[in-house]
Amino acid sequence: MSDKTMTAEEAVARLESGMTLGIGGWGSRRKPMALVRALLRTEITDLTVVSYGGPDVGMLAAAGRIRKLVAAFATLDSIPLEPHFRAARERGAFELMEVDEAMFMWGLHAAANRLPFLPARAGIGSDVMRVNPSLRTVTSPYDDGETFVAMPALRMDAAFVHVNRADRLGNGQYLGPDPYFDDLFCEAADTAYVSCERIVDTAELTKEAPPQSLLIKRHVVTGVVEAPNGAHFTSCAPDYGRDEPFQKRYAGTAWPEFTERFLTGDEHAYQEAVRAWREEEA
Repeated sequence: MSDKTMTAEEAVARLESGMTLGIGGWGSRRKPMALVRALLRTEITDLTVVSYGGPDVGMLAAAGRIRKLVAAFATLDSIPLEPHFRAARERGAFELMEVDEAMFMWGLHAAANRLPFLPARAGIGSDVMRVNPSLRTVTSPYDDGETFVAMPALRMDAAFVHVNRADRLGNGQYLGPDPYFDDLFCEAADTAYVSCERIVDTAELTKEAPPQSLLIKRHVVTGVVEAPNGAHFTSCAPDYGRDEPFQKRYAGTAWPEFTERFLTGDEHAYQEAVRAWREEEA
């Protein structure tokens, strides 16, 4: 068993333009934002992004890094539609495959289980088939003869997820109320990079929470990045909630202005810029 710790910069250096990248979390909850910010500091582009979208999608779309997005939604939760995603989509900046939330989940399950597709009832009778003409249906071979959507596997070259705790071997633990399918993202990807609030010894993982909280298993993890406050400005319960004032600033600021103020330096510079902004607002 090896030590898989690395920096965010080392993790994103393993990616290449044109890859398919999965990003865990849900909306504006426990997104691997430190890894996304590190990615934005590179020249990597032409990505196919697979995500229950939030500001990860908004930032990458605004920066022109996405060629195709596969998503069930793009939301900031308290702000229903991610504004930077919307602006990029309205100007035709990328291709979109929008599917039902359950269809998306079955796509992850199919990829995690090395299946080409899985049948799903979700989507039947809706416009999802019209707006995604590449989707196909299958008929049950049993007596019921029911028709299903054949949801294709959402296989990825790499995945980013963020959890509360991890060890150096790649075991990842969530302490909040929801796993957000992060384990499926890791299992459905060829490589997986897990950022966490804190790296702890393996024995410490089960002192804070039961074994069931060990969501991500080391055998599917390529790298572990310690990134305190690494989900900011999204929530990472119970460590911290969503930074609503800063999220409003992000949503209401033109992308070039936001980039110049908050994204021109490394992660330490970002956290310092946020602290300076908070002092100005106080």
